[in-house]
Amino acid sequence: MSETIADFQALDTETFGVNEANAESHQKFIDQLNLPFDLLIDEDLKVADAYNALKTEGTVIVRKLQRIARTVVIVGKNGRIIFRAAGAPPPTELLAVIASADDESR
Repeated sequence: MSETIADFQALDTETFGVNEANAESHQKFIDQLNLPFDLLIDEDLKVADAYNALKTEGTVIVRKLQRIARTVVIVGKNGRIIFRAAGAPPPTELLAVIASADDESR
């Protein structure tokens, strides 16, 4: 994974994960997977909502819960979204999008 992160860094990017879990949970996950990037806390799900990355679980009978759906969002240097996909697209696809982005002058 650190090799892939280096590929992203070579394209002048920053990588973050966002999840509603607390700091202690995030640190355990980072340590377990040896993640070379930070995980940000989205306790109230405002970030996930802003990036349309929420899913609703449950039924009308059972309390509906909103959870974060795994989503990859790439924000260009101009602050505009240049890529969004549900799931986990392969790093090669993401690197290609970043490499071909022409978003600095807009």
